[in-house]
Amino acid sequence: MDPENGAAEGRKRPVRPQRSHREVAEALRDRIRTGELRPGQRLPTQTRLAEEFGVERGAVRQALRILRSENFLADVPRGGPAIVALPAERVPTGPGAPPQPTTVTLAPRIAAAFRAPHVEIDALCLTSVSLTLAMSEPLRHIHAGRMKPAKVDVRVLLPGRNIDLAFPAPVDGRDDRGDDDPVHQRWLAQRNAQGQVLKHNLRALRATHGIEVNVSFRALPFTPPVKLYLLNGVEALFAYYTLKRREEEFGNEQLELYDAEGTRSTLFSFGLGAGLRDTTFVEQSHLWFNALWETISSELVLSD
Repeated sequence: MDPENGAAEGRKRPVRPQRSHREVAEALRDRIRTGELRPGQRLPTQTRLAEEFGVERGAVRQALRILRSENFLADVPRGGPAIVALPAERVPTGPGAPPQPTTVTLAPRIAAAFRAPHVEIDALCLTSVSLTLAMSEPLRHIHAGRMKPAKVDVRVLLPGRNIDLAFPAPVDGRDDRGDDDPVHQRWLAQRNAQGQVLKHNLRALRATHGIEVNVSFRALPFTPPVKLYLLNGVEALFAYYTLKRREEEFGNEQLELYDAEGTRSTLFSFGLGAGLRDTTFVEQSHLWFNALWETISSELVLSD
């Protein structure tokens, strides 16, 4: 053997630093935006992408999960190569997403989250009415056979029944009626009814479609001034509850209230991998939610 060639063959190649799944997602996202990958075109297999980027297949799966959540990739049968979504399907997230009312934004984003094999949704809100309404869209797709996740995990944080809510509340404050306070009782009835509908509709997927479903509720010891939805670990939707003073009838009595219409609250979207600002917001929102879930929240019984 030629000593010179032997030395060359024995020389170790420099090790490339391994890319993160976010870098893989960003590279593929750029190819879609520039037209290198066209709508309807199939991506290479996960194995080929892993070889190209020098990463494990798990990193590729995480990257594709991010792009699916952003609607850059269309829904495909499990195990098949990903397909670039048509422009009409693509809903921007992060800085490129225009803020929209909850009624406009939440349902399509929840539906997009249900394209994942394992759906994970966390919500913090005053009642679950917006979430319950938004769930109707993915449920319709499931019943029509257009999507079928293997597992659905939903966690919801709601105010506890016995706290003095900051809102909805009478302008003059709560009187001595205690548990007979009509404003508080109506909020409590709505909280329980919407939560029960949400739980029933999701758990029914076990019997009708064999989907593993877990739905959990916990009670907060305070009134949340904001609402937050976390979707599949890759997207956060955030809105402020903006209070208004209005008059409403309770039985034969007219009361002035401080209240907020959560269904009309403007949602701001933040996507994992859409830049440092968005990524940090999503990650910190998960830390905040998990901290509340694991510390000061308590068991919530929707019949109470």
